[in-house]
Amino acid sequence: MPAQLRITLGQYSDKGRKAANQDFHGLCIPREPQLSGKGIAIALADGISSSDVGHIASESAVKGFLSDYYCTSDAWSVKRSAQRVLSATNAWLHSQTQQSQGRYDKDKGYVCTFSALILKSTTAHLFHVGDTRIYRLQGHSLEQLTTDHRVILAQDQSYLSRAMGIQPQLELDYLALPIEAHDIFLLATDGVYEYVDPAFVSTLIRQCGDDLEQAARAIVTEALQRGSADNLTVQIIRVDELPAPEAAEVLQQSAHLAPPPLPDTGTVIDGYRIVRELHASFRSHLYLAQDTETGQRLVVKIPSIDMRGDPAYLERFLMEEWVARRIDNTHVLKPFPQTRPRSALYVALEYIEGQTLAQWMSDHPAPELASVRDMIEQIARGLQAFHRLEMLHQDLRPDNIMIDTQGTLKIIDFGATRIASLMESLPEEARNEVLGTVQYSAPEYFVGEGGSIRSDVYALGVITYQMLTGRLPYGTLVARVRTRTDLRKLVYTPVRDHDRRIPIWVDGALRKALSPDPLQRYDEAAELAYDLRHPNREFLSRRHPPLIERNPVAFWKSVSFTLLVLFLVVLGWHLAHR
Repeated sequence: MPAQLRITLGQYSDKGRKAANQDFHGLCIPREPQLSGKGIAIALADGISSSDVGHIASESAVKGFLSDYYCTSDAWSVKRSAQRVLSATNAWLHSQTQQSQGRYDKDKGYVCTFSALILKSTTAHLFHVGDTRIYRLQGHSLEQLTTDHRVILAQDQSYLSRAMGIQPQLELDYLALPIEAHDIFLLATDGVYEYVDPAFVSTLIRQCGDDLEQAARAIVTEALQRGSADNLTVQIIRVDELPAPEAAEVLQQSAHLAPPPLPDTGTVIDGYRIVRELHASFRSHLYLAQDTETGQRLVVKIPSIDMRGDPAYLERFLMEEWVARRIDNTHVLKPFPQTRPRSALYVALEYIEGQTLAQWMSDHPAPELASVRDMIEQIARGLQAFHRLEMLHQDLRPDNIMIDTQGTLKIIDFGATRIASLMESLPEEARNEVLGTVQYSAPEYFVGEGGSIRSDVYALGVITYQMLTGRLPYGTLVARVRTRTDLRKLVYTPVRDHDRRIPIWVDGALRKALSPDPLQRYDEAAELAYDLRHPNREFLSRRHPPLIERNPVAFWKSVSFTLLVLFLVVLGWHLAHR
């Protein structure tokens, strides 16, 4: 049984000497697969005491976070998921304030402080705004991990500079740090931490052992005895067991299912009858199959014989169907509905009758610009679907794009797809691995910087350039890049130099998409598609670029040659007049 994330928790809250408790706290420990995919969430909020609706704000913040966080896409990173949820809650609280007495008196609004801790795999993710606090127990001391957003005016005068519901936009602190087994975290409101000594807290937690509930009660009791006049809430979390860094539920499937033997025509695998082999490579074997119950045709993809002993390869292989089930877009390959238990490791995908873009390009070596625009727009829409879910395709190339009989383009093959939520669970050295085809991979991959949306935009630019010219923009030079100096040596050759009547603004769009520096590229694939159809004034006003921009190596060679000539002329003049 693979190790899972396990914690021990103790928490306690008391209204203290107040008439009502404005604090609210909670946690959620989900079952698999969400335990691996989303982690354990702990949250604490403290409503401002001057407001009669502070308790509503704190309760809404905690309940909303703990429920909505687990409803976000499981492809999103923890950071993005939590920030989206908290921003929505903040906007709601602010709108409630604007419709209440708090519109004229901020001390009466729907406002609360908020701190949350999400434990996922071997990482702790902290989200914080206000003056609730998160600590980590280090030996016999407490390390404060959050910063108070409170401005002190005088001994008895202060105000919150940031909190939930104060402003329409939320400014949230975020921190991610590695965790180890037996780490202890503590969340507390100011009614507690302002009155108890850190040494007392750490000693008490150690003494209570596994009874952290008793420790939480004792800490609150101690704060009350020392004069706390506020609400008091404490949450204590001890990490008991951690999963392996790569133990996301979807990746564990490879350990339970074995790849099937390569089937013959007529073989039935889980109700899918093999019709014929479609394609075979060192990566995988693809077969046309038919569902014996419905008669529908599908593609059964089986792991390569040569790579079945590679766990990392099998994990990436499983990702294809996982990704396909989470993207609903006309221009992205869909999974085949799985209605029966699976007995072997394979992937079932929709069957697309048609040809690859690579085949189409071979048949159309000089396509019309209008056709290229239409195709690139379709691919860009498919890429947008990946990017909205914080996924990078990372292997976009003509062989991985299908054109069906209706002329619809679909992105296929997701074995190299980078998924933000799963990257959080991988070791650092595995996150920047180059998985795509080198001719279409962006230069930053080869200098170890990892990919971004702009990397997929680069690949789309390469495909566009190749469709218009029949060549790659930098040939094979990109694969040789290893340093920033190598990047600067990459020289873009305009498409207008390839005997094609291509408008200068189209060439300008490609130059931008194919910039060796990712920061100089388009932010989104849709921007490239738009500029291929609509003249961009920036490119229209640009004259023929100077030699230093078109070919910096040639520029400096010519400068060096000119200086050498001048030196020889001056030297000759001096020798003649001695």
